Amino acid sequence: MSQARVRTSIVGVVALALFGALFARLWYLQVAVTDQYHVAAASNTLREIREPGVRGRILDAKGRVLVDNRVANVITVDRKISGAVRKQVIEKLSILLKTPAADLKARLKDPRISLYTAVPIATDVDFNVLAYVSEHHSEFPGVRAETVPIRRYPNGKVAFHALGFLGEINEGELDAQINKGLYQLGDKIGKDGVELTYESDLHGRPGTTRVEVDKANRVLRRVDTTPSKPGHDVRLTLDLDVQRVAEDALRQGMAAARVEQDIAYKKKGFRTLNAPAGAVVVLDVATGSVVAMTSQPDADANEFVNGIPKARWDELNDKVNAFPLLDRAVAGQYAPGSTFKLITAIAGLNSGVVSANQTINDTGKYAYPSDPDHPFTGEGANGRVGLARALSVSSDVYFYTVGGELFYRQRNQLPNADALQTVAREFGFGAPTGIALPNESQGRVPDAAWKARISAANPVAFPYADWLPGDNIQLAIGQGDMLVTPMQMASAYATFANGGTRYSPRIADAVFDFRGRKVRDLQPITLSRVQIPNHDALLAGFTGVVEDPKGTAAGAFAGFPKGLAAGKTGTAQAAPKQNTSWFVGMTPAANPKYVVLAVVEEGGYGAQTAAPIVRAVMEQLNNFPVSPVFNVAPPKGN
Repeated sequence: MSQARVRTSIVGVVALALFGALFARLWYLQVAVTDQYHVAAASNTLREIREPGVRGRILDAKGRVLVDNRVANVITVDRKISGAVRKQVIEKLSILLKTPAADLKARLKDPRISLYTAVPIATDVDFNVLAYVSEHHSEFPGVRAETVPIRRYPNGKVAFHALGFLGEINEGELDAQINKGLYQLGDKIGKDGVELTYESDLHGRPGTTRVEVDKANRVLRRVDTTPSKPGHDVRLTLDLDVQRVAEDALRQGMAAARVEQDIAYKKKGFRTLNAPAGAVVVLDVATGSVVAMTSQPDADANEFVNGIPKARWDELNDKVNAFPLLDRAVAGQYAPGSTFKLITAIAGLNSGVVSANQTINDTGKYAYPSDPDHPFTGEGANGRVGLARALSVSSDVYFYTVGGELFYRQRNQLPNADALQTVAREFGFGAPTGIALPNESQGRVPDAAWKARISAANPVAFPYADWLPGDNIQLAIGQGDMLVTPMQMASAYATFANGGTRYSPRIADAVFDFRGRKVRDLQPITLSRVQIPNHDALLAGFTGVVEDPKGTAAGAFAGFPKGLAAGKTGTAQAAPKQNTSWFVGMTPAANPKYVVLAVVEEGGYGAQTAAPIVRAVMEQLNNFPVSPVFNVAPPKGN
């Protein structure tokens, strides 16, 4: 056999062996172990990694940012690092972050964080720490220094109650949202204010990345990605400049009251006014838009961004601190005092009990005819007063008379007997205003049916089930069992000021996408039309409150330009507490554009504390220099 044939044979044998091995391997893979590989392939599965969408901004009426997002420095740890390495990493981070290792371990075990994403264990990290981690990456395996968007309230406490704040979604909130697929445990959600009301607009749509992982949860490949979408911007009707002045004026007014004597204190000794809390509301009467609203005390929404400590949360819900989280503008309920005389005046005119030109002799006392031995006392004697004058000097006797006459009609089943309650409800009292904010109170308009119910439910506190003369007479001056919110009262005066259109107060007017394109308008909502008799006479009375030398707020508005202010003082008795101070103003007087209301709990007379606060806000609205707020010497009248 030649040498060439030998070589050929050898090559043939080798080739045959190789093909034999290949066929054997193919048979093994396709037949012998096919079930084994089916099991291995089946153990690979898809997982979804979620990326939250950036939350939309909140803007003021002029487009200025009230709430947006900032970039925060965050340290994250990959929880898949081995036990020994993890322990070493945690110990080093504990020293670097000055945080107990136990706290870092707890954060790393947070079940709300996906297994396939790094866990944020420190937020708002100092830049030097961030740089150190980045530069010493080999010492911190599985650790990354990142920047993430986080909620920011650039103006601090400004408009705290209106804007609200965020918090982690709870199980109840998650259940309510579960079908939308937009939330998971650990997500932030609006808890109060506009952040809550407009949550569906502000909340960004999350993005997702699907990855294939093996049974050891190792990522094998990325399958697909759906990008996140930013939330919408919400533009409010609030004016940041007016809002700032309203807040400053309220704080100054309350502070000034706290050093003044409570002259209504009849016991021996000297005590100052407490003035622990209050509210201011500014409405545009043409649309019902909220130009400013504030409640004191307040808080800073930035405190809630990274989770608020329990001790601080308890402080914010403590009676000793006057419940800073309570939005008194919409949830505070007070006896309205003489600010309610607007309603009593219209009820008297509607029922025919009084006319615009009719006068009543104010001797300082009024007794219901069937009970002459128990008169009701007013603040001084004003002589003969007509409707306008009665408002200007806040004649209690004039309005006592209206309340007494209406009770007589009730007792004798005459027409328009319930005019007080009817007009109060027509102006929106006893029901929520519908403002797009949570936790609004509805107040109370007491009547015979209410008193019968409350007496049956609690006979110890309300032993008399019958509606008595005193109930109607006290109601006529905003005392007794009447309760209103500051927003209700501001809305009622706005209804009067614009000639009778009652709006639901509007706090937002438009929604925009992240590119600035308008998504929708939020139009004013008209609730009803109210007939206002003798509007000019009533307005003249309110103008006299600030311009007549004997007007109850003449001292508070001394030097203010004529024709630019009208309003009504209110001093509501709230025993055993000190008097509640009210003032509702309208500017300009002849054709009001704005209503400005201030109320201060335990602030004394209306002209003493609330009126100077309103004056400062009116100065801002009329482009005047804003004066410091001082407490004014209490006048006669309320």
